[in-house]
Amino acid sequence: MLGFLRRAVRAAVSSPAASIRQFQCAYHRSNERLPPAREDQDVSYGLNWAIAGRGVIVKDKVFHNLETSELQKGDCLSGIPLHVRGDVIGGVPDVSKALFAKLLKLVTFHLSSISCLYVQDGAIGSSAECDAKVRIISDNPSAVMLLSNILWKIPDRAISHDTNPLTIYATSSISNNIKSLLGSGTQYANGFAAADIERSSLILCRKAFADSAIVKDALTAMSAPILSARGGLPVPGWLLSFGGRVVLLFAPVEIIRSCSEIQNVLLSIDCGAAISSKWSTVLFPTKSRREPKLFAKPSTVIIVSADSTGAVPSVSQLSPGQAAYHFLSGYHDGKFVPAYSRAPSPADPLALAGSLFSHLKEDDAPAYLINAKHSGKYIDGKGLMKLLELALSHNLPDIKTEDFRVGELKGKYRSFLSSKFGNRLPEDFSF
Repeated sequence: MLGFLRRAVRAAVSSPAASIRQFQCAYHRSNERLPPAREDQDVSYGLNWAIAGRGVIVKDKVFHNLETSELQKGDCLSGIPLHVRGDVIGGVPDVSKALFAKLLKLVTFHLSSISCLYVQDGAIGSSAECDAKVRIISDNPSAVMLLSNILWKIPDRAISHDTNPLTIYATSSISNNIKSLLGSGTQYANGFAAADIERSSLILCRKAFADSAIVKDALTAMSAPILSARGGLPVPGWLLSFGGRVVLLFAPVEIIRSCSEIQNVLLSIDCGAAISSKWSTVLFPTKSRREPKLFAKPSTVIIVSADSTGAVPSVSQLSPGQAAYHFLSGYHDGKFVPAYSRAPSPADPLALAGSLFSHLKEDDAPAYLINAKHSGKYIDGKGLMKLLELALSHNLPDIKTEDFRVGELKGKYRSFLSSKFGNRLPEDFSF
């Protein structure tokens, strides 16, 4: 039996990556499928077979879905290099198909050679109607604990019925052969992360599991095609609950991190949400909310910009075309971050902006632009909350700022968007 499993694993690891097909304009997902579990199998045998399907042979023991109290706590870390393979947009190094296959082969061989494995299941997205199931396979209980804390809880057998689960391979003890494949730079001293969107796989070596920001960036990119195919539109924004309403917020991440008042009303502090025609969901849980929950569809969209020149009013209402234009530009005090997304993403920012435009127009949902700067300085959290309340009151002052400052800023927008997207910009998009 062990020989048969090893042959099956070698075949799985060496098989070509699943083909890519497009979903909902902006996203792609893998066609890879996990063999369905037989209901009459023993639980441990079924789990062992499922793990073997992901390239790892259980040599002796496997600890499945342990409680947090049963796992040893690890230290946090940041600055781990992230490599991503797939059709992604973002400033991260690419990893070739062949190189990822070599990394995966070494990692699965290592995990297959140790006595005790730790397996934990969870999900990205707070709704069973639209989530991406995740299975963690690791040699380290500390890694499992930290990784499971950033996932939503799911029933024990939920992942066995999922058609396309993501897999995280977390190896804290492994030979230097892994590092030598990527290079001998000092940036790999603490480990590295490598994701392949086509394979729905994330490799975390050494202490990479402790860099939660890198892990969430990788999982967000990997889950986007799956969430899209299941009826959700993943967006790089936040959901907040305000006055009994759910609001979709787009803003520079630095502003959110510096504003505790805004964080208090967010449904999840982490950036990332998925929107459908009837509901919404956040990708990652907060410490106080671990059980999945579906939220109402956002009734309002707020876009936060940062302009020191005074060309952008403190708060103003936007048409659907204006909202899509400002969202696509992602303007932040002289710099542009298309679709407010700095992390790797398989989404085309222009397609995302088009989806936002359609959402606002079809639902007749209001959208507002808030300037996070006043007189050249950032406003504080209380000031930002007052502007948010003013926008949601639908009682805005009539402010017209048509002078040379507005003309200059419009020129900057046009120049950037023209260089980035050429003549693909829809006519409905405007400043």
